Amino acid sequence: MSLLRIRKPKTRKGKKVLLAREPQLIEPTRNMLFLDGRKCGGDVKTCMKDMQQLKKPLVKVLNRNNDINPFDDPTSLEFLTMKNDCALFAFGSTTKKRPNNLILGRIFENEILDMVELGIKRYGAMADFKTDKIGTCVKPCLVFNGPKWNQTEELRRLRNLLIDTFQKDKVDAIRLQGIEHVMGFTCTDDMTIIMRSYKILLKKSGQKTPRIELVEIGPGADFSIRRTKIASEDLYKQARKQPKEMRVTKKKNITRDELGNTHGRVHLGKQNVGKIQTRRVKGLKKTPEEKRADRQKKKTLLKAAAKEAVANAV
Repeated sequence: MSLLRIRKPKTRKGKKVLLAREPQLIEPTRNMLFLDGRKCGGDVKTCMKDMQQLKKPLVKVLNRNNDINPFDDPTSLEFLTMKNDCALFAFGSTTKKRPNNLILGRIFENEILDMVELGIKRYGAMADFKTDKIGTCVKPCLVFNGPKWNQTEELRRLRNLLIDTFQKDKVDAIRLQGIEHVMGFTCTDDMTIIMRSYKILLKKSGQKTPRIELVEIGPGADFSIRRTKIASEDLYKQARKQPKEMRVTKKKNITRDELGNTHGRVHLGKQNVGKIQTRRVKGLKKTPEEKRADRQKKKTLLKAAAKEAVANAV
């Protein structure tokens, strides 16, 4: 029986690398690995180059051809993703049986969580659109059109995979001028995935809200779904599990309004205002008439209580 080998760092840099690979409370932004199969060219090569341009700087590219079949034996692919510290990958290949083949997938605990094989029916590269492009590190808005994205579990996972693929750093707030790029994904009746990319232009409208125009800048592609490998429900749930420290616990009697202000509600018991210790001010002292009235009231209450006790005894 072979024991699990525990890797111990020999250098300071190696220790930092191993610590970075351990589970983190707040995970860093995921990198994506791009690699080619035995044969890769044409639209697949162009598509992967455009994806690298959109994903920069969170990319790592392997230029050599790799004799890998991810659906048959993913061991080599899992090793390369672990070595390059990438949680996402894009694998391009072209064969007679599956021309213009693009595989998108993601890794969980150094094993493939799920992957989808897409066939490129039609592709329009970014260089084919003679328009102004967007800058690097611009986070796109993702729009998924059509009701089919919620009809099957495979399409739901594919939508989630596309979000992970084009997602960049998480932001807490955005401004209107910072929204420059939008990518649309449409699922048609014949299960064709249509991808389009647009640049957002803000024009004057005579009002506070600007008029929005979309200019197609590429890339644009029509994909067909070929093969899929999705994780089981238990493994997928485990991959999405959040640590207890990151869970937002609901606090009682605390609410937030639309402007982000915090409001708290305090519940107090019944208060006896007469016993509250206040500052002794001459103006608040009782007059002699009020004192006599209080003494007379107490005497009356005592006499009534005595009579009631005698009556109960008889």
